Amino acid sequence: MGFTCGIIGLPNVGKSTIFNALTAAGAEVANYPFCTIDPNVGVVHVPDKRLDKIADIINPPKTTRATMEFLDIAGLVKGASQGEGLGNQFLGHIRNVDAIVHIVRCFDDPNVVHVDGSVDPVRDIEVVNTELILADVETVEKRIAKVERLARAGDKACREELDFCHQIQDFLGRGIAAGNIELDIEQEKLFRELHLLTAKKTLYVANVSEEVLKGEKDYVRKVEGVAGEEGAKVIMICGDMEAEIAELAEDERKEFLADLGLEESGLQKLIKAGYDLLGLITFYTTVGPELRAWTIIRDATAPIAAGKIHTDMERGFIRAEIIHYDDFTRAGSLTVAKEKGFLHSEGKEYIVADGDIVHFRFNV
Repeated sequence: MGFTCGIIGLPNVGKSTIFNALTAAGAEVANYPFCTIDPNVGVVHVPDKRLDKIADIINPPKTTRATMEFLDIAGLVKGASQGEGLGNQFLGHIRNVDAIVHIVRCFDDPNVVHVDGSVDPVRDIEVVNTELILADVETVEKRIAKVERLARAGDKACREELDFCHQIQDFLGRGIAAGNIELDIEQEKLFRELHLLTAKKTLYVANVSEEVLKGEKDYVRKVEGVAGEEGAKVIMICGDMEAEIAELAEDERKEFLADLGLEESGLQKLIKAGYDLLGLITFYTTVGPELRAWTIIRDATAPIAAGKIHTDMERGFIRAEIIHYDDFTRAGSLTVAKEKGFLHSEGKEYIVADGDIVHFRFNV
């Protein structure tokens, strides 16, 4: 698995339309609030031109792409933390996602009902973000109740945990997202265990009409203003257009995008932005009959990359035999790459580079 994104937003902002287009998972789409009740889950293959090039050269019997998982969650409305709409039923589904994709409506359409009666990206973002903060407050309060008794009994670790939880509670109470809290090494473990929603990195997706995509972007600029204050990123996707693209064959998709003056689809933009947001890179293995792409955190060492494949490989790591992608494509084959000295052995301190083709040596 590459990484998992939870798709959130108000009802009727186009979440399920975009989800369908990106995953072809057939999520129900309708023009009324709370169409999505249980989370829809879709897994898509990550477009990868380097993987395609390697496959063209070595012609493996099997090629496995990296993947991205999307969870499409029920629309969130003001007061969800107090039980409005579907309440916070959906929140548990995104506690463990790697990142949040926040869909914001940036188009006018009298035929598509807005839950608050008008299109206002700033207001809509504030509604959702407020509910996420309130949900985190509830999570922290439950943790405080759990450790408070032990802290009063003299448990030192629980006292420290209680103090830390009160700090988080204070931040959230002032409307500050948990992701802005500075942590020391000891606090990081507890912080991760809380799975706070506002601690997750967020990518804003401005869902626009085709007219907005080509012309005036007032709504989008408002989203960019909010994202800029948060240090978040924004991409534009036209949900309706992505739905059309999803129905086309691969060669027709390229022609369709070219006619619109676009170089890549919304899916490609979303995956690139997601990789950048989370600091992810791709490396490749060619063991046996399978060519495979793997996703890891940037700056990961060779043993950590090996562990992505199997924990035994990390535990028994000996060395990594590396060929950089550019060297491999210049050589035109694994054999020539080795003859030209492009293959080099690296130890435990080696930082795997984006595009490395790796063979791990290990012993357990």
